[in-house]
Amino acid sequence: MTAADLASGKGRADENFPVASHLIAPRHRAPIMAFYRVARLADDVADHPTAAPKEKLARLSEIEASLTGASDTVPQAVALRRALAERHIGWEHMLDLLEAFRRDVTKLRYESWDQLMDYCRYSAAPVGRFMLDVHGEGRAAWPASDALCAALQVINHLQDCAKDYRALNRVYLPRETLDQFGARIEMLAEPRGAPQLVAVIHELASRTQRLLALSRPFAGQVRDLRLALEIGAIQRLAEGLTRRLASADPLAGGVHHTRLEAVAIGLIGVGRTFGERIGARQSRSAGS
Repeated sequence: MTAADLASGKGRADENFPVASHLIAPRHRAPIMAFYRVARLADDVADHPTAAPKEKLARLSEIEASLTGASDTVPQAVALRRALAERHIGWEHMLDLLEAFRRDVTKLRYESWDQLMDYCRYSAAPVGRFMLDVHGEGRAAWPASDALCAALQVINHLQDCAKDYRALNRVYLPRETLDQFGARIEMLAEPRGAPQLVAVIHELASRTQRLLALSRPFAGQVRDLRLALEIGAIQRLAEGLTRRLASADPLAGGVHHTRLEAVAIGLIGVGRTFGERIGARQSRSAGS
């Protein structure tokens, strides 16, 4: 069995947030898509519903070996290795992601919000950091990027909390927060969320809103206008989903944007970011 045998067939159209949208300059899309294809494959391996944990870990190691040049057995990882070499970017961001996917296989419960944020450091932050590296941005924007990426990750966890439990026995809702509201993990198996469980989801959505407050300056911290517009669209989409999650029951129905809603909300984010860039430029001109 190879990693490809565990692929789900999902692509970027199945993701909650844009992947190398047309806002991104064409010269940057190839390495971004190479990174995405490896991340998608590794995610499929970790989330495969029937493969044994030992098999999943072996396939993740196979991906890593092809990334670092120890083998050439995974074409997606070989392509990413070459794309990274062309841009003089290291492997560390994908290696961090692979660590997160290994945790997905071996760690099924999280005790605290801090533990969940540590997981996001590996499962989410590397994506934003890689995007910044591809665009030649510095590390000053990493804290805001990390906050946005962690927020996106938690949003996915809250949207999929029932599915993750039923299909994979995986729970990202921190045990301390479940205990705080008197909720039990087994409530995730019900068709509707018990009041205690819904209270947990709303509390975690509220914490996610605080992450989004930290990431709000992110678009203004990057030099590349097209990347800034992409960040602005994603920020706005995340804010909208988090507001829904703060008042909804994701067990009773999916908490997602329709395609039309996503386009409209994303455009609002683009417009907001563009206006802020123009305003910041005018302020600098007035002060000079």
